[in-house]
Amino acid sequence: MNIPSGIITHTRQVCSLYKRALRNLESWYDRREIYRYRATLLRKRFDDNRNVKDMAVAACLLEEGEKELFNTTHYQPLKKANSPGGCAFEREVELPDWVFDYWHPLEKAQYPEFFAKREERKKQFVAWWERQYGKPDPKDLHH
Repeated sequence: MNIPSGIITHTRQVCSLYKRALRNLESWYDRREIYRYRATLLRKRFDDNRNVKDMAVAACLLEEGEKELFNTTHYQPLKKANSPGGCAFEREVELPDWVFDYWHPLEKAQYPEFFAKREERKKQFVAWWERQYGKPDPKDLHH
């Protein structure tokens, strides 16, 4: 759920409308030259109303633009692969750090600086943990 955390300025709303309209054009026109032509026409429409000083007129133009975008939205919008809704969204697997502990020594030898720094940071973490929470009781470790 998207809950706005503050007031969104008119300028920001216009920029958002422009970007969403461009994305909508990408969905409709797959040939680059036709898309660029339509994008240029869209930009001209925005530039023609750039210097409107009356905020009532500007708000009305923004509302009309939102309605037009809603009415012309593609029925199956294009989604970038890594964007929300895309086919590869959140598919990157980030392995936990402990996986490096299971590397073969010959593999570790290929990256000596990385593993030296990693061992140093592991020692720093153990020292921080013991300062923060105390040393573990040896009796608890044997159970």
